[in-house]
Amino acid sequence: MDESKIEKHTIAVLVDNEPGVLARVIGLFSGRGYNIESLTVAEVNNADHVSRITLVTSGTRMIIEQIKAQLSRLVPVHRVHDLTDEGPSVERELALVKVAGTGEKRIEALRLADIFKATVLDATLTSFVFELTGTTEQVDDFVGLMAQLGLVEASRTGVVAMSKGASGF
Repeated sequence: MDESKIEKHTIAVLVDNEPGVLARVIGLFSGRGYNIESLTVAEVNNADHVSRITLVTSGTRMIIEQIKAQLSRLVPVHRVHDLTDEGPSVERELALVKVAGTGEKRIEALRLADIFKATVLDATLTSFVFELTGTTEQVDDFVGLMAQLGLVEASRTGVVAMSKGASGF
């Protein structure tokens, strides 16, 4: 196994939902020069005030292990799961994509949206706002194609992920 190979990992972290927790997690990354490629966070248990942070990061195996160990040591962190290492998981990302165009470009944008199963959320005579849910690669592909047809802007949620099977967090 090549210890210097850069790997992309999706990590889920269960934390207390309180002020400053996200800043502490982000501070752990920035203070050590680690990059966060994608970050999502939301409360998942209102009664217990627990939030789930899902982040995508890259590094060597040693760096990934350091990240997980350092995350586990943060006081508001309950659990850390490396979904990439723990087996099959499901990952999705949501994007809103605004495309402007008329004539053939407008028709092509609608055709591609249909192929990607994107939903039209807003339509004017000169633009569309599409909603697309899929893997990061699918969203990248859709945005790339729309860039050729009149992409105005794109807004993306970042990755949300969960392990497959009956076991939970």
